[in-house]
Amino acid sequence: MSKKIIFGVSILLVFFSPFAGIGNFYVQAQVGGEGASISLNPSSGTFIVNNTFDVSIILNTNKRSVNAVDAIITFPPDKLQVVSPSLGKSIVGIWATPPTFNNQDGTLRFQGGIPSPGVNTSSGIISTITFRVKSIGTATVNLSDQSKVFLNDGLGTNVLTTKSGGIYNLVLPPPAGPIVISPTHPDQSKWATNTTALFEWSAESGITGYSYMLDEEPVNTPDDISEGSNAGVAYKNLKDETHYFHIKSLKNGTWGGVTHYAIKIDGTSPAEFKVSISPDIRTTSRLPIIDFITTDNLSGIDHYELKIVPLTPQNIEPTSSGNENFFIETQGRYIPPKELLLGDYDIIVHAFDVAGNVREVTQQLSVVNPIFSTTEFGLGIGGKFVIPWIYIFMTGISLILILMYTLWIALKSHRNAKTKELEGALSDPEIQERLKYLKEKQRLYAKTAGAVKHLVIFFIAYAILLGALSAPSASVKAAEFATLVPPTITSISKATTNDKLFYVGGSTEITGAEIIIYLQNTQDNQVLISTISADEKGAWFYTHPKPLTSGRYLLWTQLKVGNEFSPPGPQNEITVSRTAFQIGFLKLSYEIIYFVLALLLFLIVITLAILNIYHYYQAKGKYTRLIKEIKEAEEAIKQGFATLQNDITQELAVIHQVKLTKSLSREEEAKEEQLLKDLREITQHIKKEVADIGKTA
Repeated sequence: MSKKIIFGVSILLVFFSPFAGIGNFYVQAQVGGEGASISLNPSSGTFIVNNTFDVSIILNTNKRSVNAVDAIITFPPDKLQVVSPSLGKSIVGIWATPPTFNNQDGTLRFQGGIPSPGVNTSSGIISTITFRVKSIGTATVNLSDQSKVFLNDGLGTNVLTTKSGGIYNLVLPPPAGPIVISPTHPDQSKWATNTTALFEWSAESGITGYSYMLDEEPVNTPDDISEGSNAGVAYKNLKDETHYFHIKSLKNGTWGGVTHYAIKIDGTSPAEFKVSISPDIRTTSRLPIIDFITTDNLSGIDHYELKIVPLTPQNIEPTSSGNENFFIETQGRYIPPKELLLGDYDIIVHAFDVAGNVREVTQQLSVVNPIFSTTEFGLGIGGKFVIPWIYIFMTGISLILILMYTLWIALKSHRNAKTKELEGALSDPEIQERLKYLKEKQRLYAKTAGAVKHLVIFFIAYAILLGALSAPSASVKAAEFATLVPPTITSISKATTNDKLFYVGGSTEITGAEIIIYLQNTQDNQVLISTISADEKGAWFYTHPKPLTSGRYLLWTQLKVGNEFSPPGPQNEITVSRTAFQIGFLKLSYEIIYFVLALLLFLIVITLAILNIYHYYQAKGKYTRLIKEIKEAEEAIKQGFATLQNDITQELAVIHQVKLTKSLSREEEAKEEQLLKDLREITQHIKKEVADIGKTA
């Protein structure tokens, strides 16, 4: 029971204490930064395929007491597999969980606690692992950065500061049969690109036959059927992977032991990748950051080589030997050691795998002047000239004054336009005709005159107020060869124009040999001949000192060693495009012309769009307001006629009352007829006003 309590408290302190980081800092401060360490024993060794070997995990607490460990082991699952982790001999008293391992992912984990007061040891065994060797090669077993050793301080402080893994050499069993060699793959531990494998073995006296086979199993036994007595065999078109050759011999009717021989084939180049340039492939930075990374499924990436090729003539740096600097070996990130000059460059990156396959990627870079730059003297434009600050300030103030004056004129014009707009509503011919008829009737019927006058005045005042409030505002991207083999071309400039430099590079089997480069213009058949030397690795690179004239060219190379020449290499067709215009020494590329034309078109489109939008909304607003004003005028006139209709109706009612008591005189009958006539006309006008208002709405 006490052990369970101790274990529970230990686990809580170890895995859930929020003060673990603080405790770790405190302990390291007290002991000068030294902490516990975990290592593997043995840390190296040579082991045979299909055999097993043990590795112990050793803890050194560095003279302090610890109460829990969390050890995470990683191993290559293609070369090793865990047979079983041992729990027999261990300083761990309580296991949080049984040791877990995954032979597919290559991981193994031990989590356990030690009862109080913990353990203080210099070589305590946490556990022992039994590995089985699956294939040949080098296996690296590491302790993960997530591994922890916890101090017995009540805070669960992690004191693990040092982790040491192991490197193990894994080999095939010693030959038990014929001694085998491979002229095509002499080193069993190295990857090769050759897909044809030749095996040879020693022929001893008395041997009457051999049985052999090639497969993917490190250790296998051929059948008991003889393949003949020949002392060699060849396999062609083998796929990329590790193959194993197994052979045994028949002597005096008895089959002997088996010899195993491994060959590693990787004929595939590393994966495609991109070269990223920061801040951008067109940048004002003189020290751009060049990033690249790729993978290789079989042999793995060995190294990268990089070359920055200037495409602008004035950026070529002369060398004392007359030869160019070759590719430099680099990691997955490269920053030029010195600032690049303005101009265009090709960034060529070669990715090599362990077998020697190469993948080439080219990315163009343009280093340009910033469009705008500031100095203490003024504003720089395109790196060509500088506008003094005094001129910029004077120009800015002048523009502000001009814009304020034009804005005042625009506001004044808009107000005048609104006034004319209002006047236009009242000066409409039909409205004027109706108002004239209405005024004539006002003289006959005095009661309605004041009301209609007030309605018209109210309408005009309302229209003016509406116009003032609604005034618009203006807002303005393999063959056989005789003696010497011609050089191989691996790099060649792409999209060459007559304002950029041409380059070509490659390799040859003979180091230090001379490479002759031929460039023939297909129009005039003129041949340009250049000579360059290969370096100690057989690599060569050539940049033509000046841009080629536009046209089509044939490119081929030839190797020269002493007085001997190789046959000419295969021809490559090159097209040099013409820049858009050339006036004297001034060359304007299509890029610049397209940019200027696109910019002009963009400005024209934007200007036309703004003008269209502005005039559309101005016209729409004025039309809407005019319709509204006409509607209001018609409504006012309709109300005036309605008032007259009411007055006439009242007078007719009075006459009708008189007729009931006495006969009407001639004048009274004529007035009644006139009133009835006016009533009919006014009724028709009211109907028309209602219909017009409906149409306007």
